[in-house]
Amino acid sequence: MKLELSSQQKNAQSEFRAFVNEEICPYAGEWDLKEFTPPELIKKIAQRGFLGAILPQEYGGQAMDMITYGILNEEIGRGCSSVRSLLTVHNMVSQAVCKWGNKSQKEYWLPKFASGETIAAFALSEPNVGSDAKSVETTATLSGDAYILNGQKKWITYGQIADIFLVFAQCEGKPSAFLVEKNSPGFSVQPMSSILGTKASMVAELQFENCHVPLENLVGRLGFGFSYVASSALDYGRYSVGWGCIGIAQACLEACLKYTNERKQFGVYLKEHQLIRQMITQMIANVKAARLLCYQAGYLKNINAPNSIIETSIAKYFASTVATKIANDAVQIHGGNGCSSEYPVERYLRDSKIMEIIEGSTQIQEITIAESGYQNYCFSTASSVMEKKLAERI
Repeated sequence: MKLELSSQQKNAQSEFRAFVNEEICPYAGEWDLKEFTPPELIKKIAQRGFLGAILPQEYGGQAMDMITYGILNEEIGRGCSSVRSLLTVHNMVSQAVCKWGNKSQKEYWLPKFASGETIAAFALSEPNVGSDAKSVETTATLSGDAYILNGQKKWITYGQIADIFLVFAQCEGKPSAFLVEKNSPGFSVQPMSSILGTKASMVAELQFENCHVPLENLVGRLGFGFSYVASSALDYGRYSVGWGCIGIAQACLEACLKYTNERKQFGVYLKEHQLIRQMITQMIANVKAARLLCYQAGYLKNINAPNSIIETSIAKYFASTVATKIANDAVQIHGGNGCSSEYPVERYLRDSKIMEIIEGSTQIQEITIAESGYQNYCFSTASSVMEKKLAERI
């Protein structure tokens, strides 16, 4: 089997890389220090159609295949993980509405999402709830022609600038999903700062105090919030993050190739030292391995294969852990310079650690992947026993 991008995918890759090199790479460090993403950049991203990358064309989207969408996330992640995270959360909400929204929700919101007229954020995490997402404490109570929300959300990516939020709350003891506009009565946003990584992603804490949400803003049915709406959105989020991790790793590799080709120690360039070559070799191999896992996940998503979800978890797990290792080695190779904001590798290391936490932590992925392995083992064992019994009867 030969794995090769189509000419269309190669052209898209070149387009994405040129955009990132011109519009993102030169400024990413500055945005990180200021903890800010300029609106002019978001406008350019929207004009390129990236915010509607995987939405159907009937709603103004690009209808990208999943491999091309993955490449987009890799390239933007190579430039700035914070900016890539905008693609992640915005498209998570878009996909949730596209899959679980009713006709009027799709017709009204999806064109706005695709054009970037409306920026969307995903609001699941809370001060007391992270990995145990189905146990959210925010509540929604039916009252006349509205739902009344009370509670908090925390670590909401681009929450400072989002126009609308996909919020998860308990309604009658059932996890449910709601679209909440930023100007809703009883809703407020508090900016968060000084986080470890993805510092330019304008993270916020949300407060709901008797927040009124129209009945028609319920996404799916009551009780669909976690098992259906959140789970499907998180699957797309993991896919985006997995590819973004490859972007971080690739950026580290490129930075190290450049640095070791210019820096001398003990009278020779760093690239001449065997231990440096060993680290570079491991980087190259791990980047390629992670990319292949993401290609596999993307292919399975393109054909709607039932095992695409677990393969996406595997890809995200491997890519995020590899990105952290590669970023750590990149700082080590840069020595003291690697600890300075004058070099991007220290940002890559901070960002990579965030990747091991968001959209399902490393430990959650390990639990999920292992459970899938045991289920497959039990199924294959049971099948073998059944086949043996049938053969004996014949």
